[in-house]
Amino acid sequence: MNLNALGYVGIRTKTLDDWAAYGTRFLGMQLVDKSRGTLALRMDDRKQRVIVHTGEAEGPSFYGWEVADAAALDTLAAHLEKNGVKVARGSRVLAEERRVRDLIVFSDPVGNRLEAFHGAETATDAFKPGRSISGFRTGPLGMGHAVLTAERLDDVIPFYTEILNFKPTDYILKPFKAYFFHLNGRHHSLAFIDTGKNGIHHLMVELCYLDDVGQAYDLALRKPEMIGTTLGRHVNDHVTSFYSWSPSQFLVEYGWGGRTIDTENWTPHERTEGPSLWGHDRMWLTPEAREEARSLRVGVAEAGGRVPINVMDGNYLRASDICPWWNANVAARKTG
Repeated sequence: MNLNALGYVGIRTKTLDDWAAYGTRFLGMQLVDKSRGTLALRMDDRKQRVIVHTGEAEGPSFYGWEVADAAALDTLAAHLEKNGVKVARGSRVLAEERRVRDLIVFSDPVGNRLEAFHGAETATDAFKPGRSISGFRTGPLGMGHAVLTAERLDDVIPFYTEILNFKPTDYILKPFKAYFFHLNGRHHSLAFIDTGKNGIHHLMVELCYLDDVGQAYDLALRKPEMIGTTLGRHVNDHVTSFYSWSPSQFLVEYGWGGRTIDTENWTPHERTEGPSLWGHDRMWLTPEAREEARSLRVGVAEAGGRVPINVMDGNYLRASDICPWWNANVAARKTG
């Protein structure tokens, strides 16, 4: 009955045209369908990953979590009902709108609409990005991750861990409380931040080349008010990223270089260094919390904090050995 990955998201907006421009010309997704009230965006071979529709409110309207097959979906529905969660079977029309074979609909304790599905449709034509990018890292890892906010974390985290079987990865307590959960090798597919209100903090998409992130950052610098968190690198998932404000006024993290964790041998733990190795000045924090975050980063720098670079086959070349000091250092580690 396990969920496998974040498969798609739905977003409400009053400004559909703004989302079309943001999704394609900035994020680099492919616009595949647009009507008077909706639009769909591709990220890979799936027919759609982001569904945007008009509404009076702004923000995510549903989160689609993928399961393996019809049997897994039925097992999940029965498990939810056994635990007192109201479940509705998605109609044929809804399944066609979501481009999936079948789905169920339910809500978490704070009202987020969740959809579990199987049999996502794939396209016969190749993905064509909205601007020149290398592509998004998806596949078994899903489309990225969602970081939600909660008025009281104790009201919602047990639902995800005890009923939906999300596995804890790690957590931080300063400069804000954040708890990270995984379903697959992606460090986290879901996280919760303690903000005192229910909602969303950000969605994250991962690119295949660091240059994609840097070039998007240059685009954002033309409109600095778009930037919610500056370029930086996370301590826990190793992602190099920045965050921009979407037209619906939640953040989208645009990143590269996420680590893949060993889910069978992972031990949840606290990260005391703070959330970032360097950078990531968070404009959305209070001045006091921003200063605390900066102090944490300075502490990491003074301690010489380092994490590995995570690359995929085909997007890197090994440099020639040109530094005698470094070569000696590496050799000493191997023999030490």
